[in-house]
Amino acid sequence: MDLTGKRVVVTGAAGLVGSHLAADLAADNDVLAVDDLSKGTRDRVPDDVEFAKADVRDPDDVNDVITADVDIVFHFAAYTDTNYGEPRQLFEENTEMTYNVLERMHEVGVDKLAFTSSSTVYGEAPMPTPEDYAPLEPISVYGASKLADEGLISTYANSYGIQSWVYRFANIVGPRQRGNVVPDFIEKLLADPETLEILGDGRQEKSYLHVEECVDAMTHVVEHADDDYNVYNLGTRTTTSVNRIADIVADELDVEPDYEYTGGDRGWTGDVPKMRLSIEKLSALGWEPSQSSDEAVREAARGLVEELRAERE
Repeated sequence: MDLTGKRVVVTGAAGLVGSHLAADLAADNDVLAVDDLSKGTRDRVPDDVEFAKADVRDPDDVNDVITADVDIVFHFAAYTDTNYGEPRQLFEENTEMTYNVLERMHEVGVDKLAFTSSSTVYGEAPMPTPEDYAPLEPISVYGASKLADEGLISTYANSYGIQSWVYRFANIVGPRQRGNVVPDFIEKLLADPETLEILGDGRQEKSYLHVEECVDAMTHVVEHADDDYNVYNLGTRTTTSVNRIADIVADELDVEPDYEYTGGDRGWTGDVPKMRLSIEKLSALGWEPSQSSDEAVREAARGLVEELRAERE
């Protein structure tokens, strides 16, 4: 699909990935950015991008923003915290949002959908993990909700003609991010540069992809993959440990804290301690990351240090 001159709806457009994607697509398309602003803020969406405050859990709101003139929906709205305190709410409302979007698209004849899934659908799988790895056994309610979403999307792709692109993300990092290990470490060290608490044992090791590279990969997949139902891992070929992230953040802040660990091999129940996705399928489609996981983390940390310092002034 050529992403030029299209009417595009982005749900979750005030979030990390959604806001960057909306800004990127707006250069060549008519973009409607949709968010209920429960987590993100309006200023994350560029002023020149049309914005609608809408709750994707509400079918009436979905009806208002997904209309027959839309060419493609990028559905990113979701609870994204793998350690969310209300797991039933997370599961029920994530799947409800996806079902609402799919039903409305089918109702008005919109037949293109791109969706942000997650590496958590794999659970604790051998590395590097390819898209055809099975069985999929998530260990968090968040991962289970994303797997359920994938099932709904597959059904609508194969039975109702909604061509779909599903992205299984590594950890995405970048400007305006909150609630992730990188901004969390920065905030802790700005408050106390002498000591840093690290969840688990610090040896958890995962792939990290900068949000700008993530957006580039997403648009590349939509423009070059043409099956009815397309599933692609998005990540890097490298991993970074939590200890290494702490080192990078401390270096960017020019501090030398002592590390204190909560213990255990993972940060919380449902945390996958080691993750690296295979990106061979993505590479065969003609896209490669330009940064390693370490480089992505450092670039994100550098920008977030400036943001978070400014917020404290």
